[in-house]
Formats: sequence, C-alpha cells, structure tokens
Amino acid sequence: MDTLVTTAAADFRAALPSGGALLGLDLGTQTIGTAFCDAGWRFASPGKTLNRGKFTADIALLAALVSERTIKGLVIGLPRNMDGSEGPRAQSSRAYARNLATLGLPILLWDERWSTASAERELIAQDISRAKRAGRIDAAAAAVILQGAIDALTGGIV
Repeated sequence: MDTLVTTAAADFRAALPSGGALLGLDLGTQTIGTAFCDAGWRFASPGKTLNRGKFTADIALLAALVSERTIKGLVIGLPRNMDGSEGPRAQSSRAYARNLATLGLPILLWDERWSTASAERELIAQDISRAKRAGRIDAAAAAVILQGAIDALTGGIV
C-alpha cells in the first residue's frame, strides 16, 4: 500500500482513525523546525530545530524522533504564495514529503502562509530576545503549522 501524502485534512484523519501523536515540520533551506502534538490532538508544542544536511542524514534524525515519540503521522508546512499558487519552494516541500513517505506514515501537507510571522509575534509577546528568537523561530513556526492542522482535524477550522 502506498503511503498517503495529501493536502486534504479529511483524508489524513481517515488514515489515523485512532488519532496518535503527530510530528509537524517547517522545512527551511538550512534548518527543519519540529513540533509535536499529543495523541488527542489538543495542542502543538515546539520541538527542536534541526540543521538540514543530506536527505539520508535528515531522514535518520526524523526517524529517531518518530520512534522516540511514537509518532503516527507527519504534518509538513506547504509554502504557498499569497494568492494560493505554488512556487518552487512548495514543489520542494512536496518532493521532500514524497521522500519521507519511506517512513510509512501518513503525511499531511498544510498551508503555512503566515506561520513564521505568527510565530515571531508570539515569541516577541513572550519577550524573547532577537538572538534567542532566531534559534527558536523554525520550531515555533512548525508548532503554528501543526496547531492549524490539528484544529482542522478536530473540527476547529476547515
């Protein structure tokens, strides 16, 4: 059976009838922000920011996180343009998701427009210094992406 890679929250939810912990990813050119949610899909929390390297190194790090946290599905930010169209970065995220399908977990590509700006505002509201924000922004953005997805999965947002 092929691993599900979709932009449809309903299809992703159907692939996970019992819920389960999810791993959210914000793919940057140099880093990967991670976030996790509980098995009941109530809240997302920022995780680590990983340095991006060759894909084989990336997938080894992500596979370790999946195993360590008993992850049941992945939510990957899909960087769409403001008009909803997809450019080269979105295509790169889709390709990365297809490659991550080897983990055997359902993958939801979630619109990440405004996620970094939202994460930045939240870190500023927490009075986190500019230097510390730089190291946390990708994981915070991953948490924003994951929270948006779990809100949709649980009926909070369509």
